[in-house]
Amino acid sequence: MKGVAAVDLGASSGRVMLGEVGADVLELSELNRFWNGPVRVSGRLHWDVLHLYRSILEGLQAAGPLDGIGIDSWAVDYGLLDSDGRLLSNPVHYRDSRTDGVMERVLSTIPASDLYAVTGLQQLPFNTIYQLAAEKLPAAGTLLMVPDLLAYWLTGEVGVERTNASTTQLYDVRARAWSDELIARVGLPRRIFPELREPGDVVGTVLPDETGLAPGIPVIAVGSHDTASAVVAVPAVGERFAYISSGTWSLVGLELDAPVLTDDARDANFTNEGGVDGRTRFLRNVMGLWILQECQRVWGDDDLPGLLRDAASAPPYAVLIDPDAPEFLAPGNMPARIEEHCRATGQEPPRSRGAVVRCILESLALAYRRTLRAAQTIADREVDVLHVIGGGSQNELLCQLTADACGVPVLAGPVEASALGNVLVQARALGEPFPDLSAMRALVRSTHSLRRYDPQGKPADWDAAESRVFGTR
Repeated sequence: MKGVAAVDLGASSGRVMLGEVGADVLELSELNRFWNGPVRVSGRLHWDVLHLYRSILEGLQAAGPLDGIGIDSWAVDYGLLDSDGRLLSNPVHYRDSRTDGVMERVLSTIPASDLYAVTGLQQLPFNTIYQLAAEKLPAAGTLLMVPDLLAYWLTGEVGVERTNASTTQLYDVRARAWSDELIARVGLPRRIFPELREPGDVVGTVLPDETGLAPGIPVIAVGSHDTASAVVAVPAVGERFAYISSGTWSLVGLELDAPVLTDDARDANFTNEGGVDGRTRFLRNVMGLWILQECQRVWGDDDLPGLLRDAASAPPYAVLIDPDAPEFLAPGNMPARIEEHCRATGQEPPRSRGAVVRCILESLALAYRRTLRAAQTIADREVDVLHVIGGGSQNELLCQLTADACGVPVLAGPVEASALGNVLVQARALGEPFPDLSAMRALVRSTHSLRRYDPQGKPADWDAAESRVFGTR
């Protein structure tokens, strides 16, 4: 039996989980859960990374004896160290406006086709390449993605784990290395990009005097992009499956043996991100439950079950939005933005909170439908089942609407997929007999309950709804 700590950081909360792994055992218990989110200082959004580190240490110190520690988080954001290894400033939040117009400026000198041919990455205005292009870097000595920064503070060891590096748009997805060519073309200093690590590599051992932890505990690189860890814990059988890692963002896609770098994939804005065991996560980012979370914040209403009951009784397909429209990206008055979006698209805005929630969830289901169908066509891969993992797997209305829209059964769960994938990769590095992802997924299936949602309703109604939203886009 192995006892390891999974540090799992999402865009709105973080947690330290104790994982116990052995023959027919895969259990999680929460050690510490804490707030995460942007802090605005002098007009700029930052992550409070020192708060995160302190909260992580509090969780680890409460764990008792540990065989290992692994860290995963959201992608694209980073910290910069100076030549003495000190953090220059708090990492900037990907929703900050400093990258406004930067993507267009970079693409005016590096064609999108060149970028995609090397990186296979979806064009998003907050990708690391554009954040770095907006930076002044003369004092920077080393770039560390968020999980690697935290691992550096725990161990003093520098490096970047590969699955998170693959989200930077500065990583050669075929060579599986930093792209020196793109780094030079953007005008970035090559010296700041450290050596790459594989999931399962031992980063180092904790610094007991710095951390208050027992000496000798290994920090193990996992799939440090939280979606990479989550996909490890998809309880799938075989290859004919798709997944939605559902939370603040929704990551909708397939697991493949190799990247898809075709013009069709680029035109559809699909991304090829690194997965554990050399797999490729072929997916698209869909805005996700962020829109609903922002509505709840503005309303001051944390009664999600009540909002979902009201949404379930609201008329279907009454109001629909494109959840990936740029006006829904930044924090702000989301109900007002939905109203403005509806008026701009010739729709009467929803008049109740339940109707707003129905609008958001049906629109997400439509976006999932469109993305899943495109993924199957572009990758030439049919799927028989759609796995919904992460926090959104608890949203019964969204899961049913997703099954209805996509026309395939949905299997919902596990909720803590990222932490489970983190734990499993650590356990294998420590000697547990998991020869491949199939063995890890078999353990997830045997130890966690799933809920099945079969498609209902008329596909023609979803066809008409999709045409309303995307027909002219």
